[in-house]
Order: sequence, then C-alpha cells, then structure tokens
Amino acid sequence: MKRLKRKKQNVGVVLNGNGPVTREPDCGRKQKLAEIHQALNSDPVDIETLRRAAASKGGLLTDELRRKVWPKLLNVNVYDLPHKPGRDVRENHKDFNQVVLDVRRSMKRFPKGMPATERAVLQEQLIDIILEVLKRNPQLHYYQGYHDVAVTLLLVVGERMAIAMLHTLSKYHLRDFMDPTMDSTKHILNYLMPILEQVDTELHDFMIRAEVGTIFALSWLITWYGHVLPEFKHTLRLYDFFMASHPLMPIYLAATIVLHREKEVKQTECDMAMVHHLLSRIPQDLPYELLISQSQELFDQYPPSLLAKRAALQSRKSLSISTFKAFQLSTLHQRPDSVLQRLTKAQDSATSRHASRQSGLEAALPRDRGQLWGKGNRMVKMAVWGLSATLGAAVFAVAQTAMDWGPEVLLQLF
Repeated sequence: MKRLKRKKQNVGVVLNGNGPVTREPDCGRKQKLAEIHQALNSDPVDIETLRRAAASKGGLLTDELRRKVWPKLLNVNVYDLPHKPGRDVRENHKDFNQVVLDVRRSMKRFPKGMPATERAVLQEQLIDIILEVLKRNPQLHYYQGYHDVAVTLLLVVGERMAIAMLHTLSKYHLRDFMDPTMDSTKHILNYLMPILEQVDTELHDFMIRAEVGTIFALSWLITWYGHVLPEFKHTLRLYDFFMASHPLMPIYLAATIVLHREKEVKQTECDMAMVHHLLSRIPQDLPYELLISQSQELFDQYPPSLLAKRAALQSRKSLSISTFKAFQLSTLHQRPDSVLQRLTKAQDSATSRHASRQSGLEAALPRDRGQLWGKGNRMVKMAVWGLSATLGAAVFAVAQTAMDWGPEVLLQLF
C-alpha cells in the first residue's frame, strides 16, 4: 500500500473580521506579498509566479490581493469589464425560475450578520450575473450548484468582475458540468477511484465492495466545495488553488480527503448507505493546507493522462481538459494593470477627440442636410447618379466575370 508522506505544518494564527485564520510566519508572508506585487507589475505579468503563490501555503492571503490576482489567473482585463445587466436579462429566460429558487435558498452562503437588505441586493445581483453569463453562452446549461460558484466570486470581486470571471470559468474549468446531460460530469467523477487505487489499494477495494460509487463527491466537484464547507475562508483558499490549477484538481482534492479519512472509512460497516453517509459529510476540522499540498503531489505523481490510460477513461473527450493548455497559454501575455489603465485612458481620450471632431464637422454642415438635395443642387444629383451608374456597371462586370469562373466563387464573396 502506497501512502503519501505527510509534511509537518508550522503556521501562525491571526485574527481578522472573519475570526481566526491560519497564515504563514510574518517573514514568509512579507516575502510572498512582495513576490505577488512584483509579479503583478511585471510586463508581461508573471503568471507562473502568481499561480505558485495561489497554490502554495496560505494562498493569496487577502481579498484585496484576490481582486488583483484572480482576474490575471483567468485572463480578465479589469479595465474592460462587461456592463451591469439590464432588466431584459430576465425576460423569457428558460432558467430564470430555477436560478431564482436556488439563489433564494443560498442564504447560508452570505456572511453571518449581514443586514437582510444588503443580502437581498446581492441576491438580485447574483441572479443577474448567472443569467447574463448564460445569455452570452447559449451553448451552456445551468446546473444546481452553479450559483455557489457565482456567489463566491460576487462576494469577493463585485458584480461586473464576477460576470467576466464566471464567463471564463464556465468556458473552461466548469465546462464539463454545463452540458445538457450529466455524462461529462460522471466522466470527471470517474477519475476518483483510480487515484485511490494508486495510493491505497486496500481502501479502494473496500469502497468497491461497499458499492458506494462517487456520487458523494458530486456537490464538492460542481461547486468547488463552496456548498459544503462551513467557513468561507476555507472556500476562498480552495478557489485560490483551483484557479491556479488544472480543471481536474478538485477531484484530486476529493481523493485526498477520502485518503485522509481512511481509518474512519475502514472502520465503517462495509455498506453503501453507511459509507456514503460518512463520506458525504466533510469534517469541519480538515487540515486544508496539508490536503492542498498532498493534492498537488497526487496530481504530479498520477497525472490525468496516466490515469486515463490505466482506467480506460480516455474514451470520452473532456472539454475542460482538452482546452486547458490553450487557456494557460492565453494567460501568458497579459499587461500589468498600470499599463492597461494607461492604454484605456488613451483609448478613451482618442474616442473623445474623434467624437468632438465629428460634432464640429456636423455643426459646420447645413442644419437641413436635405437642402443639399434640393432644386439648387441638381448638379450634385447628376454627379452622384453618374457615379452610381458607372460603379453599377463595374460591379455588374465583376459579377459576370465571377459567374464565368464559377457560381461558388461569387457565393464566397457574399
């Protein structure tokens, strides 16, 4: 039986508005902050350093940093965000009723003590965010649990940036969950048992005998654990990790959690209902930093390509997996925010000058443009008619020649 080596944790504790949180020692924290800021200010942005920071112990440390780094990890330009959705986004949308029901039931996902009026405003924004992304991507299908991802983004980055980030996540990391059927989602879940088999054959065989399957991990996977974790700080830590990682990393974390609970599982009666009941409830005291580092080790040691070959999983094509390399490459040439801001201002200034010149030109023209075509401008009319006749003859000649070459040539022109 192969087991992962467990590393000792040496972290401090600090109090903030959300209660006690673990963090790195001060010197390591300061160094990490400096590395993140340096990576953000590099031109192009040093994405690899940001990914390492997001995945390493402590993650991105603060929500302020997440608002700067998350967009870079997803290749989102913060100076070119979508506008807030209008009321028309809710009109005649096939998923509207289901989205509203799910959002209304999401009260526990908002911070404790938040005033009801503020929460109500955020819930309305959450509905609009989801519907806007679905409207922009009609090929995507809403699933229950999608709102758990959306609300996490909303609470950290706000409405407009949440739309942009959810749009990207839906096209890449979450893409397999948004098919019209559950087939692609089941395919991702099917990676779980092969991972367990590589690390702990005895545990794997026990779960096979219990016929527990993998459905206990479904809500973990499709919500990026947002639906099942009691503490929002832990959800944020995992989102740091997942945004910087391969789309299959959540299933590696699921395997790591099961391995972490090996003794509990083996001591449970070998019965499907009993084992499912145990595994579907995530303990509140999980060592998240340890589990994250072990998940990365598992991924490095048993990559998806290896598991696919050994478990005959390669028969189904995963859009999340197949598009991931192209997505990673697209993030490598981003400009720092300071440059993007300067370019945006220059573009806005140029647009403003163009509009001003256009306005001046319009002012210089006669107010009644129709008088150009009045009785006093017959010469203008005649000139235009003559030019039109000449162009018309030329176009006819070109078309006739194209027809001589072949009808398909002409059709390609139009």
